[in-house]
Amino acid sequence: MSYGLGAYKKTSVNTASKEQILLMLYQAAIKNCKKAIGAIEAKEIAQKGEYIGKLQDIVIELNSSLDFEVGGDVAKELSSLYDFILFSSTQANIKMDKEPLDGCLNVLTTLYDGWQEAIKTLKRQEMAK
Repeated sequence: MSYGLGAYKKTSVNTASKEQILLMLYQAAIKNCKKAIGAIEAKEIAQKGEYIGKLQDIVIELNSSLDFEVGGDVAKELSSLYDFILFSSTQANIKMDKEPLDGCLNVLTTLYDGWQEAIKTLKRQEMAK
């Protein structure tokens, strides 16, 4: 990675809101899931493992950031979905099978779209005050 791009990414994260960071994490998880699917299709074993590892690191971070006292049932449901992604991506890694990753990608995309819409709604409500 070039120095300029690395500095830009670091600044983007350091100046981002919590909501923007959440969306960035989902975008990175989706990107790594897609890359892992491509690596499986190309039979690139090392890259598959690298991308699945990055995907799992992000999902573990998302899971560990859940606040069960504040989030209640929503946090529990998200945790279950994250567990599903971790299990499925592990199965994909072991079996060199992209099908479990297709399920992961579907869940991640749905969550990303939902969070994106929720954040837009919150911003509109704040502007209306």
